[in-house]
Amino acid sequence: QVQLVESGGGLVQFGGSLRLSCAVSRSISNRYTMAWYRQAPGSQRELVANITPGSNTNYADAVKGRFTISRDDAKNMVYLQMNSLKPEDTAVYYCNARQGFLSSSWGQGTQVTVSS
Repeated sequence: QVQLVESGGGLVQFGGSLRLSCAVSRSISNRYTMAWYRQAPGSQRELVANITPGSNTNYADAVKGRFTISRDDAKNMVYLQMNSLKPEDTAVYYCNARQGFLSSSWGQGTQVTVSS
C-alpha cells in the first residue's frame, strides 16, 4: 500500500487561504492519479479535486475557481491551494492515491476549519 501523510490544515478566517500538502511514500511519477477528498460532520466523503499522471485536473463545482490541485512528482508531493475559503469548506481533508482499479490508498486526514 501507498502511505500518505497530509499536513497544512488549521483554523482560518472567512476569505483566507490555506495550502494542504500530501507526502507520498513512493514515486508517483506517471503512476498514480492523486486526489483530495473532504468530509464534513454528518456528510458523506466527497471528491474535491483530482489530478492524473498527465496533470489533467478535475474539480468539484463548489471549489472551481478557488482551489488548485498540483503535483510535484520529483518530490512525491501533492498540494491543494485553497483560496477565498468559506465556512462551508470546513471539513476533514483526505489525500488519495489511485492506480487505476488496482489500488486506492488514503491518508489520515487534516482538519480545515473556516470561521465566519
